[in-house]
Amino acid sequence: MFGLIGLNAALAHAVAEGDKGYIQEITGIHLLPFVYLGAKHMVTGYDHILFLFGVIFFLYRLNHIALYVSLFAIGHSTTMLLGVYFNVGINSFIIDAIIGLSVVYKALDNMGAYQRWFGFQPNTKVATLIFGLFHGFGLSTKILEYNISPDGLVPNLIAFNIGVELGQLTALAMILIAMGFWRRTAGFWRHAYTANVWMLTAGFVLVGYQLTGFFVS
Repeated sequence: MFGLIGLNAALAHAVAEGDKGYIQEITGIHLLPFVYLGAKHMVTGYDHILFLFGVIFFLYRLNHIALYVSLFAIGHSTTMLLGVYFNVGINSFIIDAIIGLSVVYKALDNMGAYQRWFGFQPNTKVATLIFGLFHGFGLSTKILEYNISPDGLVPNLIAFNIGVELGQLTALAMILIAMGFWRRTAGFWRHAYTANVWMLTAGFVLVGYQLTGFFVS
């Protein structure tokens, strides 16, 4: 897992070279291709998936899962759309490091660290929304780097965001299926803490990689 992160961390919010060329060359409204690109980004964006995995790790009721996933979606949809439309870019290394910190935050939350260390529990709903905003800025920053055409910008962005949500639902379904099987095993509670330690470590690896890129660039 860490080998893959080390090789691909810079691509956590990037668009594949072929997709990049396509985005730069087209003009006008292309709804279905942008839906596809949005879905592809979410399904292959392991930092998104790691955070989503952490968010639903101890959620069992579907209404609770729907609430948290909706807050995350509202957050990243808002900043992705507004960031591109108003041309608000953030250094990609910094924003991706913050996204790595979102994984660290959620892993520590799942491990009960804040209650042990500080004696209180942060508002997990607010945190999910706020980190969703940062995830959206990560995506908008990359899109801005590819100089998307202003012709058909709004419909294409909306289509892209629809694709992102479809990809998120696909990733969520796969996570829930895997978690459903795992939770039925006798070893779930025995290994839950270890799983979050691994997620915590992966988050720190993402943060370190991005900060290294920032200082080297």
